[in-house]
Amino acid sequence: MFNNSSKILFITMMIIGTLITVTANSWLGAWMGLEINLLSFIPLMSDSNNLKSTEASLKYFLTQALASTVLLFSVILLMLKNNMNYEINNSFISMIMTSTLLLKSGSAPFHFWFPNLMEGLTWMNALLLMTWQKIAPLMLISYLNSNSILLISVILSVIVGAI
Repeated sequence: MFNNSSKILFITMMIIGTLITVTANSWLGAWMGLEINLLSFIPLMSDSNNLKSTEASLKYFLTQALASTVLLFSVILLMLKNNMNYEINNSFISMIMTSTLLLKSGSAPFHFWFPNLMEGLTWMNALLLMTWQKIAPLMLISYLNSNSILLISVILSVIVGAI
């Protein structure tokens, strides 16, 4: 569907979105980088000849949009807590952020969308989804101090992988 120059443009934008996320000074900047990353990967996924790729790109967009909305909500809660002195539990905000970032990366127990999506992708898009698209959310998870939900996710991932 795309010629070479448009693929290069979208891959470059995807790399720039990941770099913006990793080097951001605030959670709002990291969210913006995640959105650039999302919006540059969707045109790479869609192929007009394959109906499954169109379905996969729609599933990917809806799942990532849900996670981005909840992440933006938790960033706003964090800003309210820090700037307005609201009494919001910090571990609650950290748990919400970790859950949404796990959803964005497709990790267990939030991987319900991932196998269906992989069916409609080409090998190159599957490689990008399983590697490059996980860099930014996993880097943001490393900035959080929510070891309990991360440990639960690791244990569930091991169990699901063993089954």
